[in-house]
Amino acid sequence: MTDQMFPIITKGLNHWFGEGEARKQAIFDVNLSIEAGKLTILMGPSGSGKTTLLTLIGCLREVQEGSVHLMRQELNGAAEAKLVLARRKMGFIFQAHNLHESLSALQNVQMGLEVHGAILSTKRHQFKEASAYLLSLLGLADRLHYLPGNLSGGQKQRVAIARALVGNPRIVYADEPTAALDKESGANVVRLLKQLGRKRGTTTVMVTHDNRILEMADRIITMEEGRIVDDKTIGGQ
Repeated sequence: MTDQMFPIITKGLNHWFGEGEARKQAIFDVNLSIEAGKLTILMGPSGSGKTTLLTLIGCLREVQEGSVHLMRQELNGAAEAKLVLARRKMGFIFQAHNLHESLSALQNVQMGLEVHGAILSTKRHQFKEASAYLLSLLGLADRLHYLPGNLSGGQKQRVAIARALVGNPRIVYADEPTAALDKESGANVVRLLKQLGRKRGTTTVMVTHDNRILEMADRIITMEEGRIVDDKTIGGQ
């Protein structure tokens, strides 16, 4: 087992919320290795710990106990500067679009490149083209210059997805990315993520309740009450 084959490895991972008598354990002894280039789905009822696990392995939440080995970097006890560098190699898609209302769809996506430190003045026009191309793949070719206020909820979500993917992240973390999308749009997003996995080795970890896309997963992990209770390799198409 190598870091290249398994860019995300957890061992004995535990997590708590609250303090004193209100302290409650949310994650229990999670041991997990996630294979590079694959689409792994986390499922489970509300409160099962799947989003908490996603934020822990995405270095968005401090590791309290156990190990999270992310792209050859141990997150438990890591300095903030190292965590920032790690985050720049990732893409994040969440239910809240978090788009800048004063920027067009195209400008919002280009901002994703700046977050990754990828914008250079000599290549700015190339990144503009890349941003427009990705938005076109997501069915927004005629909405490039629209402000978020003039977009539907599903269109905003697709802009947020394009922003997360435009920097060619090594790992994509997605929390209910298809919840606001119709069946066809949701399937297109998942197909794009799988294409990135095949062509570029991009690893995707997705939290979802969307049964329409389960057959496209490579692996489905089910959680209940902070524990992994099922782990199936699917080999999605």
